[in-house]
Amino acid sequence: MPVHSHSDGNHTPPGVKGIHGRGAGHNPDQRFAELHVDYEPGEAPDRVATKFLRDHSSSIIARHSSPDLPFEASLNPYRGCEHGCAYCYARPTHEYLGFSAGVDFESRIMVKENAPALLRAELLKPSYKPVTLSLSGVTDCYQPIEKKLRITRGCLEVLAECRHPVVLITKNHLITRDVELLAELARHHATAVYISITTLDSELARKLEPRASSPKMRLEAIRLLHEAGIPVGVSTAPIIPGLNDSEIPALIEAARSAGAQFAGYTVVRLPFAVKDVFRAWLDQHFPGMRDKILSRIEETQGKTMSHGEFGKRLKGIGVWSEQTAALFKVSLKRAGMLHRRPEVTAEAFRRPKDPGGQMELF
Repeated sequence: MPVHSHSDGNHTPPGVKGIHGRGAGHNPDQRFAELHVDYEPGEAPDRVATKFLRDHSSSIIARHSSPDLPFEASLNPYRGCEHGCAYCYARPTHEYLGFSAGVDFESRIMVKENAPALLRAELLKPSYKPVTLSLSGVTDCYQPIEKKLRITRGCLEVLAECRHPVVLITKNHLITRDVELLAELARHHATAVYISITTLDSELARKLEPRASSPKMRLEAIRLLHEAGIPVGVSTAPIIPGLNDSEIPALIEAARSAGAQFAGYTVVRLPFAVKDVFRAWLDQHFPGMRDKILSRIEETQGKTMSHGEFGKRLKGIGVWSEQTAALFKVSLKRAGMLHRRPEVTAEAFRRPKDPGGQMELF
């Protein structure tokens, strides 16, 4: 039978034990119920092929005013993410497109083919003033399809040409392909990189982040970036109570040994339909731990699954959050690492070249 965007919203549909290679086991109901996308006839419920769709956005830099985020603007070559992390806070963004936050988010990927050209056009504007960009702010800019499409690389080529400040975060070893561009930016103090490592347990990582690089390969990425002179740190995020919180000291030490200079973390939050995706994931992989983990998340998020106040949802509140912060601080001190990344600067920024005065988009 086909898998529809409308399911019961709370549990994996009867008879479905999860979807091969996916973090989400189903599609929970989405907030915009009148908009939905059905899978094609013939797609089995236990296997869903990834499809890539053109995104016709006319702009590429997204600005925000959230005090929780350490950057003013972001650059997202893709919408949706094939890594399939069960906990991903960005899943609900797919609902604006008529998709579900579940399997749709990781199997219906919007591709901004003209992102490098749009970026060049934006930076050419006389009114443009450089601010530190996050690449990416929503989904992973090095998800698997980037190896073929090279859109993130095209954007980095523009940024390197302009010496534009950019901070990257990824859980994919593919970032090492672009080490020469990042090294060029680093020479002008215009970049820093976070490699996201949630666990050192390869089996847990395979279940939790099914299409991301293994923990071993992420540590290798830290080593290669460090050797190239690129400021690199580790993001031990999200910290999930009862699942990976005990790994904080080992994660910090492993990252330091690989060459990480700084580290950051957030605690897990489950906004909107993410709570349904993650609950179903726990039912599938850790049913005996489900209630304990969800109860602790609720405790840290102010009796919800995602705290509504800035300054509280990313670090949490309460005793467990305080203990996590203390453990993280002690682990950093023992490893001799910094909690803050080096500042990046726009002092060397220069306008990009204008090819013929006319921007030709894809």
